[in-house]
Amino acid sequence: MALSKKPVKGMKDILPDEMQIRDYCIRVIKETYAQFGFVTIDTPCVEHIENLTSRQGGENEKLIFKILKRGEKLDIATATDEEQVVDSGLRYDLTVPLSRYYSNNASKLPSPFKALQIGYVWRADNPQRGRFRQFMQCDIDIFGEPSNLAEIELILATAKTLGRLGFKGFKIRINDRRILKTMAAYSGFAEESFDSVFITLDKMDKIGIEGVHDELVGNGFDVSVVDKYLGLYRKLNDAEDGVEYLAGELAGVLDDSVTQGLKEIIDSVSATREADFEIVFDPTLVRGMSYYTGPIFEISVSEFGGSCAGGGRYDKMVGKFTGNDVPACGFSIGFERIVMLLLENGFQIPDRPKKIVYLIEKGIGGQALCDVIAKAQKAREGGAQVLIARMNNNKKFQKEQLTAEGYEEFEEFYREALKK
Repeated sequence: MALSKKPVKGMKDILPDEMQIRDYCIRVIKETYAQFGFVTIDTPCVEHIENLTSRQGGENEKLIFKILKRGEKLDIATATDEEQVVDSGLRYDLTVPLSRYYSNNASKLPSPFKALQIGYVWRADNPQRGRFRQFMQCDIDIFGEPSNLAEIELILATAKTLGRLGFKGFKIRINDRRILKTMAAYSGFAEESFDSVFITLDKMDKIGIEGVHDELVGNGFDVSVVDKYLGLYRKLNDAEDGVEYLAGELAGVLDDSVTQGLKEIIDSVSATREADFEIVFDPTLVRGMSYYTGPIFEISVSEFGGSCAGGGRYDKMVGKFTGNDVPACGFSIGFERIVMLLLENGFQIPDRPKKIVYLIEKGIGGQALCDVIAKAQKAREGGAQVLIARMNNNKKFQKEQLTAEGYEEFEEFYREALKK
């Protein structure tokens, strides 16, 4: 039986042209985030299964690639449930592993701690445009900062990074989980039904307010409760300032600090932004992770037609590990989607080094070969990228391939010429 040459479903091979774009993006990301004081860290790709299934990751917990126990610990013959054969899994995001990392190393870390983590995650999802089962995430997180300075810094750093990568006119949508919960409770939904309600609300941009109404009623919720709930959203559409409207409508139910904090984030980001974007309040923004406790945000890029970055505050997660809550907030860039858009738009890496090819005739060796290598080394010291290669029989096709890879200058070396 022949071995399969194709990657596993949902995975992909990365060719050199894409890899150059990926490396460039990572370089820009690291440089920009470092300007804001973020330091690079890393965590293992394998996590304890109990951490991954702690009801922090929402729907993603259904998509975990689980790992069987090894050696004598694996006893499939007598096992009666999954817990007896599984003890770990591949991480589905970087936030849960980072919270474990901080919990384990807090005594050695500064406060506030500003972390940058870039790494692969895995989800057993249905592959589609811009979505894979193995994909890279790029997260920045701040631990130990309780004020909305954390949100402001995260948003500004992420927006500046996207701006440096060439994105313009994108939109940052912001909401607060406390607003979502207060609106649902005010309308009469039971707290245990909030997640179900928010899953439907999250479809507002696809099915409209009437579609949300019909689905909520179809899910068994009382019509009067649904009408009161969606009545808030209908009035929000007509309000000049949605945050101010909710502050008045939910006075005495929603803490004033929530709306005041949201306005401060929006105003501060708008006044100090360094990229071309708009930040707007979106009361329908949900974010799928159940660990969010405060402000949440997403970035939409028109070329993609969806979100390419998202995050929020999750003040309760570290407490799951240590028993003591620590303020925490993070923002994740959809790295794969950004790379996809850059490739589709024919993005060219700026200020890249000159790419030169030294083609040497077959049979050249000894001192002659050393002379060519010495010349290449001198050019490399001057900043050029030099490839030394033997000439193929079909030199024309060889040059065409190298030109397609970005090589722009060719020099040929022949035995007779080098003897002189």
